[in-house]
Amino acid sequence: MNTLENPFVVSGYFGKEYFCDREVESAMILDALRNQRNVVLSAPRKMGKTGLIHQVFEMVKNDKNLTTIYLDIFSTQCLADFVRLFASAVLGKLDTGSQKAISQIGKFFSGLKPTFGIDTLTGLPQVSVTVTEEQKESSLKDVFEYLKQSQKECYIAIDEFQQIATYPEKGVEALLRSYIQFLPNVHFIFAGSKQHLLQEMFCSAKRPFYQSAQIVSILQINNEIYYKFAQSFFEKRNRTLPKEVFMDLYEKFDGYTWYLQIVLNRLYSVNENITKEKVGLVISQIIMEYTYFYQQMLTTIPAYYSHLLRAIAEENCVAEITSGNFITKYRLKAASSVRSALDKLLIHELVYKTDNGYIVYDRFMNEWLKTR
Repeated sequence: MNTLENPFVVSGYFGKEYFCDREVESAMILDALRNQRNVVLSAPRKMGKTGLIHQVFEMVKNDKNLTTIYLDIFSTQCLADFVRLFASAVLGKLDTGSQKAISQIGKFFSGLKPTFGIDTLTGLPQVSVTVTEEQKESSLKDVFEYLKQSQKECYIAIDEFQQIATYPEKGVEALLRSYIQFLPNVHFIFAGSKQHLLQEMFCSAKRPFYQSAQIVSILQINNEIYYKFAQSFFEKRNRTLPKEVFMDLYEKFDGYTWYLQIVLNRLYSVNENITKEKVGLVISQIIMEYTYFYQQMLTTIPAYYSHLLRAIAEENCVAEITSGNFITKYRLKAASSVRSALDKLLIHELVYKTDNGYIVYDRFMNEWLKTR
């Protein structure tokens, strides 16, 4: 891959050189897949889950007997959307780029009305499909049959997998499980950021995917490891990232990868000495850019919800959110009202529950709320 002008990547994946650590998690995922175990990859948003998937796939890219496929289903709203995206991601990936293979795919999936093109980089077919409401289940069956008949080993990562639980159709989980469990050559990574939904899907005995996959959760990268990673890039530019400055930054954003990368990206682009004051200015600039968005967001929720949100921000993390001390300190209403407001904030992903307590999910928003 090409050398990046700025090594602190804030979106996408650009190779292992720009990917920090996750060695243990990568090894766990590969061990599971190589031993025919599916994986549930769970992580809060902005922790680097998607990058980890691409890092794992990068580690096996030279295995000519293995195909890796990634798809993000966050945008899907129903089973037909899922089948359309799933089919487009899978079809053609397990074949050669010959016209004969393309013809065979078109014949096998005639009901999907596939449209073919050729990827100029890989020489493999590119497929787009049309799926009608009437064909969605039969089309899904065809895609899984295609995977099974290929007999080629394949790793498929489905990002934001919990989205299937929101589809209006009943029995989607059971339908997918009925096909997935009979694919000996295909192994899945089910990834998601809504951890409570993933936990319910894979840990509840009432759900079809109960105990069907190994759980891998990722948390913060160790601060010492992250510092060495970051400092190495500054050294290449004959600059220094003071350790105490980085550690303050790491603590401010609780080690959440994306927020650290955003700040480091901007610090790297400015040819100045890195100081606490400079970090503060960069963060202030970022927050100022988001101010209008945050102001508009607060207008969409009741005033009492925003009152609770600001109180959580002031504390950074609240372990006992219905305690008398917390309620009194911030002049909140009764514990029952706090609990009701909290439930709504959790549903809208404005607040997130960690092992230590409740935090404002958007860490930049957390800083902005403190200034109000």
